[in-house]
Amino acid sequence: QVQLEESGGGLVQYGGSLRLSCAAPEFPLDNYAIGWFRQAPGKEREGVSCISKSVGVTYYADSVKGRFFISRDNAKNTVYLQMNSLKDEDTAVYYCATDLSSSCPDIVVVPTFDYWGQGTQVTVSS
Repeated sequence: QVQLEESGGGLVQYGGSLRLSCAAPEFPLDNYAIGWFRQAPGKEREGVSCISKSVGVTYYADSVKGRFFISRDNAKNTVYLQMNSLKDEDTAVYYCATDLSSSCPDIVVVPTFDYWGQGTQVTVSS
């Protein structure tokens, strides 16, 4: 069983920032595309961002474009999601997942991704 590990979630005020991390101690993340997803209560899990094996190839959902930024540090085998200008609607459990391919899919959806973490809670409040 390959399981990713998310961290960095927590409680943040409206307009604040958080940085999420995705790591897998025994799985080489640098060989695969990595996606970030989120799921709010009563809603479907939705794709937020994706980064391909190739540097600079990324995807962002329209709802987070310009506010969230994805990056990777291959030396640390870690993928990050920097979240800025957080809004109430950003409150959700955030997951990272691996796509066995090297590139992000045209549309970032759950069935494309193979291995998942347990998720980390992000709560935005005033």
